[in-house]
Amino acid sequence: MIPLRDSTPKQTIPFINYFLIVVNVIVFLFEFSLGKGMEAFIYHFGIVPSSFMGDFHSMQIGIWTFLPLFTSMFLHGGWMHLIGNMLFLHIFGDNIEDKFGHLKYLIFYLIAGLAAASTQIYMFPASEIPMVGASGAIAGVMGAYVFMFPRARIVTLVPIIFLFQIIELPAFLFLGFWFMIQIMSGVFSLGIGADAGGVAWWAHIGGFIAGAVLFPFLRKTKWR
Repeated sequence: MIPLRDSTPKQTIPFINYFLIVVNVIVFLFEFSLGKGMEAFIYHFGIVPSSFMGDFHSMQIGIWTFLPLFTSMFLHGGWMHLIGNMLFLHIFGDNIEDKFGHLKYLIFYLIAGLAAASTQIYMFPASEIPMVGASGAIAGVMGAYVFMFPRARIVTLVPIIFLFQIIELPAFLFLGFWFMIQIMSGVFSLGIGADAGGVAWWAHIGGFIAGAVLFPFLRKTKWR
């Protein structure tokens, strides 16, 4: 299912959400310009669980131990990876920023991304595959959205064999189904290893839960 737009109006301009989208795009264009050097760049600035844990085991902890936790949020492995993430961020992020305020939203986004990366590292500490992408932080945005706007309508493109159908779904159904897929895929990945289709399922799960836990502390207005 591909979200196209939501029905929730916003009262402020989502400066931070736009900023995050622009930064992700610029960083990816820089990655793309590296050509064959892109892989080395991703290994250097992406988060590699085995390297991260290795620094702790060897007691060689420094800024380069923790920096990839942040830089990995702005790296992507390909055009479709980038476009998919930015679409979800564009649709769900603006309303969360509207309710949190600009600075709180940025802090929330980064914390959700850290929680996502930490979850993936915890589940697969020996993985040598670099973890990149904004999807963990965006999952946090979605975790907050489903509780703050459960009855919002999500205009969704649903592929059915060779046909495409556009339908409206309530946010709790769309995001609930999305989270269920992450849980099922995450459990399945435990049996086949961290490289389950190249997707960090547990990062999505950790980010989503972080968003659901954090949102009551950051909202500007009273929530019922």
